[in-house]
Amino acid sequence: MLTAGLRQVDRAIIALLWLARWLVLPVSFLLFAQWPLRDLVQAYSVQANDLAQWLFALYVSFALSFATRERAHLAADTFAHRYAPATRERIARIGGFLCIAPWSLFILVAATPAVWRSVSGLEAFPETYDPGYFLVKLAMWILVALTLIQATLDLLRPPASE
Repeated sequence: MLTAGLRQVDRAIIALLWLARWLVLPVSFLLFAQWPLRDLVQAYSVQANDLAQWLFALYVSFALSFATRERAHLAADTFAHRYAPATRERIARIGGFLCIAPWSLFILVAATPAVWRSVSGLEAFPETYDPGYFLVKLAMWILVALTLIQATLDLLRPPASE
């Protein structure tokens, strides 16, 4: 059973993912606006692209976390589909923790210094020197952190059959 603290983390992730879904609107708008800005206004299309890139990176980090949480991502279940639902759930919970958690932890540890340097230096996009490139790196770090947290929550959550 999830403890009170873990339930609060779970609820916080739900709230964060609910808010993050709205990032798709500015991303779509900015990607659409690039062509009129370039062709009609003849300015700001590169800035719109840079802004869309870091918003998209944040959106993808949250969207992949949501897909993992909802078990809506692609899964190879050629053999598992014939198992009982409780067995498939156990495999997903334990397998997710044994496969996803170590890689997430490795990426967090290996990438933290580079992400920290990028964020503390407010790294800009290399081609345009527009601000915000550090958010692309931060989005990667957020993705693996959320994945690790979700794998842990899934492992500690009581099975649905209980």
